[in-house]
Amino acid sequence: MKPPLPLKLNDVVQLRKPHACGGDTWRITRLGAEIGIVCQTCQRHIRLPRAELERRVRRVLLPE
Repeated sequence: MKPPLPLKLNDVVQLRKPHACGGDTWRITRLGAEIGIVCQTCQRHIRLPRAELERRVRRVLLPE
């Protein structure tokens, strides 16, 4: 079993699939069992279970 990703508030992550608006970078706004993320292109806010987000993450970028 892999350890959880070391995610912090305001980290920017790149997901594997782009959002409907075309953006693929998201800022983390909430941590816990569910993780809140905001699209950096259209500002859409969604929540995902931590396990699902960790599967979708391609890489963690430096906070902007």
